[in-house]
Amino acid sequence: MYALAGSKLPIKRLWISSMEDAAIQQGFENLKDGAAYDNLFAASECRAKADWLIGMNGTRAFTKKYGRKQTICRVQTPTLAMLAERQTKIQNFVKEPYYKVELSGAGVVAVSEQMAQEQDADAMQAVCDGQCAVVGSIECKRVEKKPPKLYDLTTLQREANRYYGMTASQTLQALQELYEEKLVTYPRTDSQFVTEDMRKTVESLVLALDGAAADVSCVINNSKVTDHHAILPTMQGAKCNKVKLSETKQKILSLIIWKLVQAVQPSFIYEDVLVTVCCQGRNFTAKYKEVLQPGYTAKPVPFAEPEKDKDVPLPKKMEQGMVLPMVRAEKKQGFTSPPKVYTEDTLLSAMETAGNKEFEKDTEKKGLGTPATRAAILEKLVSSGYVQRKGKQMIPTEDGVAAIRNIPDYLKSASMTAEWENDLLRMERGEIKPYDFMQGIHGLIDKMLADLRQIPTVAAAPIIIR
Repeated sequence: MYALAGSKLPIKRLWISSMEDAAIQQGFENLKDGAAYDNLFAASECRAKADWLIGMNGTRAFTKKYGRKQTICRVQTPTLAMLAERQTKIQNFVKEPYYKVELSGAGVVAVSEQMAQEQDADAMQAVCDGQCAVVGSIECKRVEKKPPKLYDLTTLQREANRYYGMTASQTLQALQELYEEKLVTYPRTDSQFVTEDMRKTVESLVLALDGAAADVSCVINNSKVTDHHAILPTMQGAKCNKVKLSETKQKILSLIIWKLVQAVQPSFIYEDVLVTVCCQGRNFTAKYKEVLQPGYTAKPVPFAEPEKDKDVPLPKKMEQGMVLPMVRAEKKQGFTSPPKVYTEDTLLSAMETAGNKEFEKDTEKKGLGTPATRAAILEKLVSSGYVQRKGKQMIPTEDGVAAIRNIPDYLKSASMTAEWENDLLRMERGEIKPYDFMQGIHGLIDKMLADLRQIPTVAAAPIIIR
């Protein structure tokens, strides 16, 4: 823009991730040379132009061709396609029964493998009921789970939806307000780590929040921080009176604080125990969990209802060769389950990972959309009438399913996004020119229109905008 204005003055960039006074001051003391970001600007400009050209031409062309509104968007279209595909699988799903036999006695409950035929389960029940069983083997596997990472925007939006039913848009709005009030760091980030130069800051935050020093090395990784580090509370946010905040902002700030404290806790260490029980030549299994170190799991989620503990500890007297007299055998029937309807939580996860195998290793903006744009995409799908919210669920409407049916695979696949982002990454490195990238976009528009012309229609040819 300064070139268009005719200015030849040197350009410096203020590059900060926090609105705290100290961070702003440090940013001004270390201004970046504007020229160092010319390739980044070019990639960003090409991304915006490509999105506009595909959206403008595609939406007009498909709408004219089919005589109904057909929105085409690089991110919105494949997202709607995922929703429609899941809905089709759910509607076409036919549940099938399966059977198991549950063996119980002397405080032990073990189950057989799943059986498709009921008569097989009936036969196993008849043979084992009232008989003795023997503990055949006890296998222990030590498991160590590291604490979860800090929040990036998408992970925070997902957990706010999971715990509180908040939409991605509501979470982003609350987070933006907290940022502007200097209570949290920059919100639109896709990183879950901080850099080494922030070690003392993070240590001070944890001490202020948890009242105890902690080793923060697990949240530090320079190589995984790009433009912005993970979302953190500021020291002002750590010390603020949350009662003065709205309920929504209280929940979001509390989640961010909880996540930081949890992320620097010790690992969760336990033993998975698999017990084999033999009865009349049949094998049954029982699973137990022995917690050795609760670690980060000792920090419960704020405001959320405690989860029911499904983990059963190993009975103290159990040992190999132990006899279980007079066990009871019961037949249990179950049914196969259809795929689950997307919630905003699981849909955000699917958007984040869509097409990831096709992205280059160093590609920063993987998946569909970015942390900053995914909330707006979901809101657009809802406001367009393509998707409806039902509680936490995101369900495509009949219009949404019909709209996606007419769109070719190459426009509704995450592969196109992968191809674009790989090219844009190379542009950021200076390996390809903006002109070459845009030529590819023009070629895609030509292909799209040529394919549409093969379909009989009385609509006028669409206007190409370039």
